[in-house]
Amino acid sequence: MKNQIPEQHTGGKLDTQAKAEFSTAELANEFYQIARNRLLRPSKWGGICKVPLSTFLLTDAEGAAVDRQVQQGDYLKIDIPGPGPHSGEGYDWVRIEKIDEESAGDTEITTLQARPAANPKSEDNSTAHFFSAVATSTFQVKRIGNTVYAEEHGRNELPNTDTAHAGDNIRNTLIGWTAKIGLSYPQWKSLVQGIVDTEG
Repeated sequence: MKNQIPEQHTGGKLDTQAKAEFSTAELANEFYQIARNRLLRPSKWGGICKVPLSTFLLTDAEGAAVDRQVQQGDYLKIDIPGPGPHSGEGYDWVRIEKIDEESAGDTEITTLQARPAANPKSEDNSTAHFFSAVATSTFQVKRIGNTVYAEEHGRNELPNTDTAHAGDNIRNTLIGWTAKIGLSYPQWKSLVQGIVDTEG
């Protein structure tokens, strides 16, 4: 199995995990398919989060809203509490740069990786997100034997302070540093718990 999580070089990092355990590998495999489907439908994430703090809208490469499983090259349009960036027309944007599926023996892994990006509907090419484009968020659903895991791994989380808009730079600094000290943890913990919620 490949290590799908980028190396940490700069800024903050975050790791969060939740799991569900089953009596047999067959039951775990059945639930893995459910959890995998939850991961690959980001527009539904707000509904499965135990504590929904943000809303996620899936768009195609042109920024048009779509209701389907995510594909490489799609974007997520994210509405977080508070004012959004000017360059994102009030929203933070990430591009889905990788979707990967692996299996070997009693292990299956689905990986979804996103990176801060420009608003695909705008001529402004600056990154429309509170983190700079060196940051990544890697989401994984795994089955290892009788256990299904959901994980989020944030890497190289630096505030995006190089935009052409002074207000965005201030906003991104504030949100980026609060995320760095752990205030984004509840959002991602809530999501991974929702992905492996056996009651949902």
